[in-house]
Amino acid sequence: MVSIKDVARIAGVSDKTVSRVVNREPNVTQDTIEKVQSAIDALGYIPNLAARSIRSSRTNIIGIITDYISTTPYSGDIVRGVQDWAGANGRTVLLANTDGNAEREANIWRTFKAHRIDGVLYVAMYHRTVAPASGDVSIPTVLVNSHAEAGLTYSSIEPDDFGGSYALTQHLVELGHRRIGYIRLNPLLLGANQRLDAFLAATQAGGIAENDIIVRLGMEGPIGAETNYVYREALSILSMPNRPTALVCGNDEMALQAYLAALSLGLRIPDDITIVGFDDFRTVSLALKPELTTVALPYYDLGWQGAEMLNDLAEGASAIERRILKCNLVGRQSSK
Repeated sequence: MVSIKDVARIAGVSDKTVSRVVNREPNVTQDTIEKVQSAIDALGYIPNLAARSIRSSRTNIIGIITDYISTTPYSGDIVRGVQDWAGANGRTVLLANTDGNAEREANIWRTFKAHRIDGVLYVAMYHRTVAPASGDVSIPTVLVNSHAEAGLTYSSIEPDDFGGSYALTQHLVELGHRRIGYIRLNPLLLGANQRLDAFLAATQAGGIAENDIIVRLGMEGPIGAETNYVYREALSILSMPNRPTALVCGNDEMALQAYLAALSLGLRIPDDITIVGFDDFRTVSLALKPELTTVALPYYDLGWQGAEMLNDLAEGASAIERRILKCNLVGRQSSK
């Protein structure tokens, strides 16, 4: 078996220098890093991670616990952000999916504890409050795309659904729209309620009269098995004698159905009706013609920054943080 001494001999450096390169410690010159890495590649050296974790009390492994890995379009980018951060910082990621099963989740926590991982990112695939089934397992934990239920204390990172929706509505008001329709997401979703609240706040701030705001329910029922009314409600709103000049949809998939309703009535987008969405689900937002004005959810950044927050906790940070990431307006051709 190739040892660290073999690598040091080939690279012409000390054992300690090889160790510093392998552990990505600072104050090592680029020339030394290249010599050591060349020796590692030539010899096929594999660091003894178990021995290293015993010496340092760190395994350099972080765990991800998810619920439903593909509930929301592009939410898998959260995991990609974590994995990219881990790759850039010499960490390994263990990923476990609970499928929403509390018993399975409890078993995952126990398994992660047994492997002495450095911390856990508890990732919700849609924005909501959560109560991790961690029991008495004391592992540094950051909640991602979520925050803790009342009475629980966890650091968390989540998107600013309210701010994104407010900016989108403000954009419409600034374009001159004075009569606006809104088709809302499932009321069981935290993000759905934040987006609607922001829409109502922004229209009020913009001086839009209450009777010039038309709000309809687009879907309801169990998450992932909703009854969908979007096309019907879009058709109803757009058929009004005094129809709105803009229609806000709770997400981009709803906007797709609103497009179809508008086209079935012979309406031109955006000349006859402005339609906007939320999420920037690019399979929809860029495929629609004209391309859809929407708001982008920062999924990748939730993963990357969540991993940074977890690393700080694992290194001894004690402050509990609730970080809110901006959702940026993406202006395209469907609004005017």
